[in-house]
Amino acid sequence: MPSRIAFVTGATGFLGLNLVDALLESDWHVVALHRKTSNVAPLRARGADLAEGTLDDRPSLEHAIPEHCDAVFHVAGNISLWSKNDAQQTKDNVDGTRNVCNAAIVKKAKRFVHTSTVAVWGVQHQLPYDESSPQRGVDSHINYQRSKHLGELEVRKAIERGLDAVILNPAHIVGRYDTEGWSKSIRLVAEGKLPGIPPGKGSFCDAGAVARAHVAAVDRGRTGENYILGGADATYLELVTTIGELLGKKVGKSAVPLWAITLLSGVTRFGSVFTGRQPAVTREMVAGLTHHEIVNCEKAVRELGFERVPLGTMLETALAWQVEEGIVKRG
Repeated sequence: MPSRIAFVTGATGFLGLNLVDALLESDWHVVALHRKTSNVAPLRARGADLAEGTLDDRPSLEHAIPEHCDAVFHVAGNISLWSKNDAQQTKDNVDGTRNVCNAAIVKKAKRFVHTSTVAVWGVQHQLPYDESSPQRGVDSHINYQRSKHLGELEVRKAIERGLDAVILNPAHIVGRYDTEGWSKSIRLVAEGKLPGIPPGKGSFCDAGAVARAHVAAVDRGRTGENYILGGADATYLELVTTIGELLGKKVGKSAVPLWAITLLSGVTRFGSVFTGRQPAVTREMVAGLTHHEIVNCEKAVRELGFERVPLGTMLETALAWQVEEGIVKRG
């Protein structure tokens, strides 16, 4: 029996590579979108077909997506948390999503799985929140939250035009192939360079489990539904403490006060005026790291078979990969 065909945007990224692994393990044939300048060696090594194109070039997307493919996975997204990048982020997350949806309709894709984020719910006062909670991201001053919410609206417009789409909303993702997201904390702790521990709290999810939920959504997800992916709730102090235990490194015993983080953000923003480089701590980062973002993922567990993974387990997976790659050394 021929393999089912998946088209994946963002396949060269952290979650994208985890998704490609999950698809191949489930005997899918993968066609991966990539920019001309992308490092495609990991995809080529996995046997994925390569299709050059960009989110802002709809003809390239229509050329890249196989006719009648079984599923389009739109994983690509701009996760910047610096206001200087807002215009480009909106183009990527809103206009780019519209282009992928339209191309999927033209190529008669059978299913569309859109990777969004729990950030579309913005700041919630009732915790944990779930899919029934009001999405406040559209009113947020953080463009990432706002643009991902607007991206979801583009998917819903496409559903009205016949696209069979499902929306997945991961919380903080931890796992293999990540060097710049939450797993960056592993390297900073290993090198003794973690500047401080923020006072917030969040829900964390394993990258492999998130990828498998995407694959499951093709057959089990309900059209037009959101599925929140969480699993392990922890303060950022607990996150760093767990990393320290895995590495055998001493870490701070308390979180940095909000006023100190705000002060640091102001100083680094002032410095960026002269350097032109992104501040080490942006205003958007402060907002995200100092409040609590706890989610309920029961719906995804029940309908998609989503796996809750303990925080220590997902961090160990991320650490093992970084050790294997020579990014960090165990103590």
